[in-house]
Amino acid sequence: MKKYKNILKNRQDAAKNLKDVINMQRLKDESWKVVALSKGGLVLASYIKEGLENELEFLFSEPIMAPHNDECEVARVSESEEIVINERLVSAFEIQYDYIYGEAHRKHEEKILSQIYKYRKGRPFISVKDEIVLLVDEGSDTGSRFIVALKTVLAQKPKAVYIAVGVLPSDILEQLEPFADDIFFLYDIDDYVMTSLYYKEFEDVSDEMVEKLLEER
Repeated sequence: MKKYKNILKNRQDAAKNLKDVINMQRLKDESWKVVALSKGGLVLASYIKEGLENELEFLFSEPIMAPHNDECEVARVSESEEIVINERLVSAFEIQYDYIYGEAHRKHEEKILSQIYKYRKGRPFISVKDEIVLLVDEGSDTGSRFIVALKTVLAQKPKAVYIAVGVLPSDILEQLEPFADDIFFLYDIDDYVMTSLYYKEFEDVSDEMVEKLLEER
């Protein structure tokens, strides 16, 4: 694990290296839609598309935690109310599906809708039908953001979906590969701990920064 600690300086460094992996000429010529999955992912995505006119978007999602354990994510819901469930954890904790769906609805109504109004001023998520989409995040602790994003975007029938990520667990990479047309990444790690460990600088992203980047788009 030590050899991977601080392998990336910051999000700008990750973007610089990802641009060497992504076919940037195709991204520009084919007008890929760049979709961030987190606040940090939005900053990373803004660096990737810097100087280009590609549309930048944020796909909101919220975790659903296990009952009586606010550190254990058992499912995730997206802004289109697509849900992905960690069946292994749900079974292990004997969690009822009614709980999952109830929490998904609550998170959508109380958190996701408020984020849409706050950061996108109520504007709906862009249409990606017949478009090429690049999903971007700085890392992936559980894979749930990418999985629910893939489910959400694929429901619109895009032309292709790619993933760009700085660092992710090796097993999550294997899970994502069948659903994405290609995955651009810098490091896949067997004993993944948490994304912040792999960045030397991992600053919180302010609400003001999110609003600014989505205004510029």
